[in-house]
Formats: sequence, C-alpha cells, structure tokens
Amino acid sequence: MDNNIFAVLARSARELDMPAYVIGGYVRDRLMGRPTADIDILVIGSGIEVAARVAEKLGGNTRVHYYKNFGTAMLKHYDDMEWIIEFVGARKESYQRDSRKPIVEDGTLEDDQNRRDFTINAMAISLQEDDYGSLLDPFDGIGDIERKLIRTPLDPDITYSDDPLRMMRAVRFATQLGFHIEEASFEAIHRNRERISIVSRERIADELNKIILAPRPSYGFRLLDKTGLLEIIFPQFVALKGAETVEGRGHKDNFEHTLGVLDNLAEKTNDLWLRWAAVLHDIAKPLTKRYDNTVGWTFHSHEFVGAKMVPKIFKQQKLPLNEKMRYVQKLVMLHLRPIILAKEEITDSAIRRLLFEAGDDIDDLMLLCDADITSKNPAKVRRYLKNFKLVRKKLVEIEEKDRIRNFEPPVSGELVMQTFGLKPCRDVGIIKNAIKDAILDGIIPNEFDAAYEFMLEKGKELGLRPVAGNR
Repeated sequence: MDNNIFAVLARSARELDMPAYVIGGYVRDRLMGRPTADIDILVIGSGIEVAARVAEKLGGNTRVHYYKNFGTAMLKHYDDMEWIIEFVGARKESYQRDSRKPIVEDGTLEDDQNRRDFTINAMAISLQEDDYGSLLDPFDGIGDIERKLIRTPLDPDITYSDDPLRMMRAVRFATQLGFHIEEASFEAIHRNRERISIVSRERIADELNKIILAPRPSYGFRLLDKTGLLEIIFPQFVALKGAETVEGRGHKDNFEHTLGVLDNLAEKTNDLWLRWAAVLHDIAKPLTKRYDNTVGWTFHSHEFVGAKMVPKIFKQQKLPLNEKMRYVQKLVMLHLRPIILAKEEITDSAIRRLLFEAGDDIDDLMLLCDADITSKNPAKVRRYLKNFKLVRKKLVEIEEKDRIRNFEPPVSGELVMQTFGLKPCRDVGIIKNAIKDAILDGIIPNEFDAAYEFMLEKGKELGLRPVAGNR
C-alpha cells in the first residue's frame, strides 16, 4: 500500500518536473519502526501543483485542501486506512526578534533541512527517479536516533531564539520517544527560556498536552522544570515543590508525589482530561499548608480550594472552558472521598452520596484514587488497595439496589408545586433537597410512592396543605 502511494507521489512530481522528497516525521517514525500514516512532502517548486496532480491520480476517496496564502496543501486519501499528506514548497526562513513567524523565501532542499527543528526531523527520502528511496541525512539524524538524542541541526541558541516553541517541542519529543536532550541544546533552552513568552498559549498548551499524554509524562515535567520553562508556563505546579520539616515532622514533596500519581495513571489510561485531573488534584496544597503542633502538617480543604483553582488554570493554559474543565474540577473536588471511605467503616449512605456526586465519572475517580497511592510502604499500599476493593464492591451493590448514579429524585419540583399549589419558592427547594437526602441516607427507597409520601410529610412540617384533587 505504501508503495502505491509513493509511486503516485513520485510520478506526479516527475511529470511536473518538480523534485520531491518525503521529509520529517514520517521518515523518523519509519526508521524507528513507529506506525504512521502522516506524510510530509517537500517540493522544489509548487507544493500545491503537485498536490493537485496527486489528487487527480488517486481519485476516489481523496480530498484535498489548498492553502494558497501559505503555498501548502493537505490531502486525505482513504483505502484500507486514512493517509494524511501535506505538501509544501522548499523554503528558507529568517526571523525578527519579537515574532516567531518567519519571513519566508523560496529555497532549496538544503535550505529546508537547515530550518528544521531537530536532526531527527531533518532527514529526507528522495522520490527522484535516479536515487528513488535514498536517505538524505546531512546532520546524522539516524545516528541521533541510535543515540536517543534530541539535537538541533544548527546553532541551538539561534534555533530556539528564532522559534521558541521549539523548546517545548524538544521536551515533548524527548518525553514521547524516551530520548535525552543534547547538553548544548539543553543549556540553550535554559538561556532562551524567557523567549517562550512570545509564543501563543494555545501552541504551548498543545505541546504540554502531548507531554501529559506521553508514556511517562513525569520525564517531560522534570525537563520543563530543569530548563526553567515550567516556572514560566505553569507556576502553580512549580509551587508544589519542596518538603518542609518542623519539630522533626515533615511532609512529602507534593511535586514529586503528583508526578508519581500522573505516571501511575498513565499506565492505566490515555484519557487526557483524567490525566489533567492527576496533574491538578493536589494543586492547592501550597495554599492550604499549615503546621499544627498536635497533628503536624495539614492541607485542610485542599480539594475544595483546588477545584476553585481549576477554571483559572484552564483559562491561563487556554484549555477548553466546557464540560472537560467541569469534569476535571469534579474529580479534583472528589479525589479524597474514596480514600476517606477506605480508611473508615464503609456506610451505605456514604456510598450513595459518592455515587450521586460522581455520577458516570465514578470509575474514573476510582482510577485516580488508585493512582494517588504513592507510598513506599508496601504494607500501607496493600491495605489501601484492599480497602479500595471493598469500596468498589459496595459501589456495585448499592448501584444495583438503589440506582443512585445520576439519579433524579422521583418527585419533581413541578409536582411539588402542583401538589401544594405553589409558585417557585424556597419551600419547593427545601422539599426537593429533603427527598434527595432521604434517598441518599437510606431513609426511603428511590421509588415514587415512598418519595411522594415523604413529600407530603415534609410539606406538613412546613405548614403546607395539598390542593384538593392533586396526588
């Protein structure tokens, strides 16, 4: 299948007398044995013209979009999989100090490879007839793959100063691939870290999300911290660092603990927003930290304060202010609840309330709580896991019996108003909440008849009488 795609690409470029090369990520990933269907085609000439010719030849399940202002095109082709092919003309770039948007001129293959961010992304494969399939690797990118090294083709200070987003990309690639950043390149990132301020928060967030989605995201966060970038882009996270001791009593380093939770969770799920909940679950501990002579260090209400911090952090990071944010906020708010249940006697009432508040996110919450166990004491870990098993068992039993997850009380506010002849008022809310609490506390079953009778009793306590003829 690959051969057919590349044969069409090569033939189209040859017919237009425009040399073309596969370049960048596809070359890197194929050399590393990583699956990929995204192909970047570099054309010495018009990428748009070559894209149009390729689309014509492929026909059928092919769509192409042209971006004439940028001289690029993107083609999607479907056979037994989806191929995404981007076409661009070779170019050379120059930058102004206050912008990461380059001044672009037509260039050669060499110019284009020189402008690439890293040696592993500067490799090209020829589609020319005389050297079809040959690797063009002027900066020893294949050697850097073998050495597991992130290195810039040219002077790293110029590379990172010209386009500071490349500093985030260096950390991201190192984290995704399990590579390390060349020392000279690492030092250049540290020197140029303040330049990240000219990059849009959206682009930074995109790279940060990819770091969070990596197999071991803690590696990326530590690199961001050591380079000084983390302090600039996410100061609330850096504030978690450090362990203080008073009168021989210390607390754990919440920076390291949070990274441990994130890594634990990364072994179980690829859900970006669940991983963000891990990142933020203890974010308010620096604000709530207190020392008490009797009990030692406390972080009272850090889950509530942390939940209130989530919208501000999402806004700063240019993350979506929608149901994704509310999901993360809910998990931050509730993350201690199963842990508290696991320490105490597990009552049906507490389980009902947890099910009611977590709703369909209860399974994700339990995954987060499992990951939150980072103790180095094996006996303590075993005890927690055993208790969590009991919590899970009770969750299933109560849900099957009482159908509490996402439940709406069987008696609605409209029925309360109709029964007592009321308009919207405080008494309606009091009665609705009383019914909900009675169900969650196990006083009445989650059934209409029982809830209706309870409503009548509560109305009587409030001095209300049913309107004649209403049930």
